[in-house]
Amino acid sequence: MLEEYDIDKLNPRKNPYAKELKKQITMNVSPIVIAYFKAEAEVTGIPYQTLINLYLLDCVKSKKKLDLKWQ
Repeated sequence: MLEEYDIDKLNPRKNPYAKELKKQITMNVSPIVIAYFKAEAEVTGIPYQTLINLYLLDCVKSKKKLDLKWQ
């Protein structure tokens, strides 16, 4: 392996996945929700934050709508 690399010679190109990079946010989530996804993470071997993101992506792709009824 080289000790030094000349970036200009490597001909860097744009990341084709850059528009799909995740954005870090802060949000309040119920401890029950976190516990649920952490338990699922234990079973699946997938980190719980990734599972939450996958679930939310599924909601977006299937255009799920909330059906809340307050009593």
